[in-house]
Order: sequence, then C-alpha cells, then structure tokens
Amino acid sequence: MGFSEFISDTLGSILKKVEPGISTLPDRVAGSSVASSGQEPALPAHWESQAGARLASVRPIKVIRPPAFSIRTVFGGLQTLVQYSDLLWILSLFRLKVRYKQSALGWVWAALQPLALMSIYTILFTRVTKVATGGIPYPLFVLCALLPWIFFSSSISNAVHGLVLYPSLLTKMYFPREIIPLSYLAAGFADFLIGSLILGGFIAHYRVSLTWNLLFAIPLVLVLASFAAAIALFFSAIQVRFRDVGLAMPLLLQVWMFTIPVVYSIESVPVRFRKLYLLDPIAGLIENFRTVVLRGAKPDLASLAISAAIAFAGLVVAYAYFKSSEATMADVI
Repeated sequence: MGFSEFISDTLGSILKKVEPGISTLPDRVAGSSVASSGQEPALPAHWESQAGARLASVRPIKVIRPPAFSIRTVFGGLQTLVQYSDLLWILSLFRLKVRYKQSALGWVWAALQPLALMSIYTILFTRVTKVATGGIPYPLFVLCALLPWIFFSSSISNAVHGLVLYPSLLTKMYFPREIIPLSYLAAGFADFLIGSLILGGFIAHYRVSLTWNLLFAIPLVLVLASFAAAIALFFSAIQVRFRDVGLAMPLLLQVWMFTIPVVYSIESVPVRFRKLYLLDPIAGLIENFRTVVLRGAKPDLASLAISAAIAFAGLVVAYAYFKSSEATMADVI
C-alpha cells in the first residue's frame, strides 16, 4: 500500500468515528424489500437535501483561510491537531513499520550508526589527539553525546523532506500538514531508545554508577524534541517553496555538530566565550545530558533554562509560521 492510499484509508476511518450513525441510505429504504431484493431502490426526491443537512450538522467543516501569522493561528492549529491525534499516532507507527523495511539488518541499523561514529571518533581523539573528558572513558563520553545529537539531526533531515515527497497527498485532502514532519520525530525517538540500550551496556561495562539525577534526562530529552520540532516545522515549510533547504540541510547539520560538545567537552571552550556558546540550545542540552547520565550530577539549571526558553519560544514561532504557510502549500508544491 502506498503512502497516499494509507492516509486516505486512515482519514476515512477517522471520519467514520466522527460521523457515527450516518448511513448512505434512509432507514426506511435500506430496510425495504426492494433493497433486499438487490434492485436499486427509488430514493425520495427530498432525501438528498435531508442527507446533506445531516452531514453538515455532524461533519466539522474546515475552512482554509488566507495565511495569518498570529497566536490565534497557533491555538487554532493545536485544536485541530488534537482532533487528528489518531492520524498522528497511526502515521508515526507507519513510519516505524517501514523505516527499515526490506533491509537485512532491520532495527540493528539504529545501533550501528552511533557505534560506528563512536569507533571513528575514539580512534581519532585518542590516537591522533587528546580530549579532556574528566576521567570518563572516551567511547562512553562520545556515545552519550552522539545519541541525543543523532536523534535531533536525523529527525530534522528526514522531516524537512516529508512534505515535498507526497505532493499529490497535499492537494487531494485536508489534514493538519504538521502531522507529516512530526511523525518523523517519533521514528527518530525510537532509534534513540534503541541507542540508549547500547549506552546502558557501555555504562555497565565501564562500571559507571548511576544516580537519581538520571531522571533529569527526561525533561532534557523533551526540550530537545521540542527544539527539533521547531526546526523541522520551520524548514519543512520553507522547503515547500525553496528546495535549496533540503540540499543545504546535510551540510548545515554536519557543521553544527562540530560547534557543540559532542566529540569534545565544554571545558575545551574558553571561559570568556561560554555564555555566548551556551546560547545554542543544543550545546547546553547535550552537555547537561552527559552530566546527569555519566557524572551523576544535577544539570546546570541556568543553561537548561536558557535552552528550554529558546526551544519553546522557537517552537511557538515555527508552528505559527508553519500554519500561516499551510493554506498555500498545495498551490506551490
């Protein structure tokens, strides 16, 4: 089944739940002997207008208005997204199902990517040059930062192309367009969970003691996912009009990775530049994630607050821009 057919069937099932009790024929016609004999029943002349009135009274009517960048657009979009939450859930499961379909290794790829990068960086930064890790074995040090970064970067790189891959879907039916890029975040989070199991094995191998501060990893990942959603929504909306975004995104993410403490620690950054450095939400989130998981300490609340404020503010702005662009996506895609 193709993606468009899958969405069509899913939307049909959702509309059936929204419109309970609606029949294509009146009860007295459906139960008549003429109907049961297999002959086409004669419909009353006034039935079509009655059925139309019943459909209009039950089915919610979606009016696609001209683009508007406002807070009202955000709240209206969230209300619609809640109504289509079933579609978001089903489409996320569909992403997981087809992510490694017809691959020999399947979900093993979710573990191979961070392990391969960890091996390369370990050879490079232990044999060629040295990086201060505060006594943490370098394989564990870099793997702990690679997992949230891979979740962030892979979600964005896949979500940016999500809308332009299915132009016929956007022109045939209405559903909240943000469902497509957001579903890629769910697939990326599944890979993150698999990688976390590998990280747990390394933690046990190196006998690193865990503390209750590990629970801070949950809000850290939530903030990271919020910022990833903001970037994905913003650039996927631009990608509909300018395909240069999709071409430039791999280079942008590659450069971005070396500007944050993934392969090195924040102690390598000069003290006079750290406040400016931590204005990048990803830098603070990854360093705090490493702190609570490997060092067993509490996160730096100042950098966490800055990261959370920028991430959630960016998500609101990006979502407002996405919804304001939604009305014209089908015209320009």
